[in-house]
Amino acid sequence: MKTADPPQVRPSLRERKKQQTRETIVNAAFELFTEKGYEHTTIANIADAAVVSPRTVSTYFPTKEDILFADTPEIHRLFAQALEDRAEGVTALDALREIIAKSLDLGPNELQRKGIVGQHETLRRSERARMAPFEEMMVEAIAKDLDAGPDDIRPQIVAAALLAAFSTIRERDLTAPSNSFSSEQAMAVVDDVIGFVRAGLEGFKPH
Repeated sequence: MKTADPPQVRPSLRERKKQQTRETIVNAAFELFTEKGYEHTTIANIADAAVVSPRTVSTYFPTKEDILFADTPEIHRLFAQALEDRAEGVTALDALREIIAKSLDLGPNELQRKGIVGQHETLRRSERARMAPFEEMMVEAIAKDLDAGPDDIRPQIVAAALLAAFSTIRERDLTAPSNSFSSEQAMAVVDDVIGFVRAGLEGFKPH
């Protein structure tokens, strides 16, 4: 007998107000990035446009860069949840593909972020650094798939190869025109990468 899913807990009014404030700050910031440019937009400008104090902006986002990458923590959370909740037989690579597919519905902020990051090497380095939690989660998940012990280096090799492949694709994508690839084309590339890594992963398993 199938167990009923637990009821969804509605966020409290306080949490909803915090999320609304957060979204207001992000949207105001991206509007200013369009009008003034990323480099010329200050926290004070963003606070004024969002009708909050600079202290409030800094409470939600310690730096302007954190606003630019505001979606990253949520993607981390969704990926961690996808790995934790995956059904029997669903691999770490399957979960990764699902999260990538969901994230390809690019909104205007993501397209703008791509353009900004593509113009600044410092921001590209920051984006790569923010990928570290993904690699750590993949190492743990792949270790589970391989039934690997704590001293087994195979999960690190697979996760590092996967991250290197996607980082290379991302670097090329950042310098390409915003409309150069459709979601379908992007997923075709993702599937090629995952297929290549999956083949290597199978080679690690005992036969």
